[in-house]
Amino acid sequence: TLPLILFTALTLIAFAANSLINRGALIHELIGPGEFATLRVIFGGMTLFFLLVWRNKHIPKPQPIQIKGAVGLATYMIGFSYAYMSLNAGLGALILFGTVQVVMFVAAAFSGERLSIHRWFGSIVALVGLFVLFWPDKNINLPLDSLGLMLLAGWGWAVYSLEGRKVIDPLLTTTWNFIYVFPVTLLVLLITVDGLVVTVHGVFLAFISGAVMSGLGYVLWYWVLPQLDVTIGALSQLLVPVIALVLGSIFLQEIITQRATIAAILIVGGVAVGSAYKRQ
Repeated sequence: TLPLILFTALTLIAFAANSLINRGALIHELIGPGEFATLRVIFGGMTLFFLLVWRNKHIPKPQPIQIKGAVGLATYMIGFSYAYMSLNAGLGALILFGTVQVVMFVAAAFSGERLSIHRWFGSIVALVGLFVLFWPDKNINLPLDSLGLMLLAGWGWAVYSLEGRKVIDPLLTTTWNFIYVFPVTLLVLLITVDGLVVTVHGVFLAFISGAVMSGLGYVLWYWVLPQLDVTIGALSQLLVPVIALVLGSIFLQEIITQRATIAAILIVGGVAVGSAYKRQ
C-alpha cells in the first residue's frame, strides 16, 4: 500500500541521515564517538518515553528486558559511532547494511521462508552491486578496526530488526530498549574516553540523531517490519547506502565515482526485482 511504501522510505532516509550526522559530527570534532552514542541513546529514550506517557496518559511501568533486542541495539549504537571515526558516511552505510542483508537473508532461509526465484535473483543482483562498490581501490580507505566495528554494528542491527518482527507494541518496546541500552553506552564511554569532547553543535546533532532519526525512526521501522517478510526487509535496507552516498557527496563532499554509480544502479535494480513479486 502507498502508506507502507512512504513510511518505509521515511525510515530508510532517517537511517541514511544518521550516517551523515554521526560522520559529520566526528570529522568536524564537534563531539567524541562515545559521547555521541551515549547522548543519542539518552535523547532517543527521552523522546520515546514522553511519547509513551502522552499516549498512555500515565507513567509506564518498567518492562522486562528483551535481551536480544537490547543486545542488538547496544551493539549497533556503539559499533556505529566508533566506526565513523575513520569511515566515510556512504561507505560506512554500505558495510552496515550489506552485513544486515547477509544476516537477514540467512535468517530467512533458516526460518523456512520460501524464497521465490525473483527474490533470489534480486538478492544476487543487489549483492553484486555491493561487491562492485566494496572492491577496494586508492579512493577507498578501509581501516580494519573501523571495518570490524561496522560489521559488528551490522550484526547488531540485523538482530534488532529480526526481533522487531515479533513486537506487538513498537513504541513501548523501543522505549525500554533505549532505556536499557543507556548504561551500556555510558560504560563504554567511561572505559574508552580520553578527555570528553562535547560542543553545543555536537549535542544538537546527537539530539537530532537520537530523538528524530533514531527514536521516532525506529518506532516507525518496528511498525513497518511485521508487514514485510524478512527478505524484503533486508533488501529494502540496501537502499540506505545509496541514499547515504548521495547525501554524503552533497553535504560532506564525499566523492561518488563512476563505479559507485554503477553499483547503486545494481542495488536499486536488485531491490526492485526482489520486492516486486509476492512470495510464491
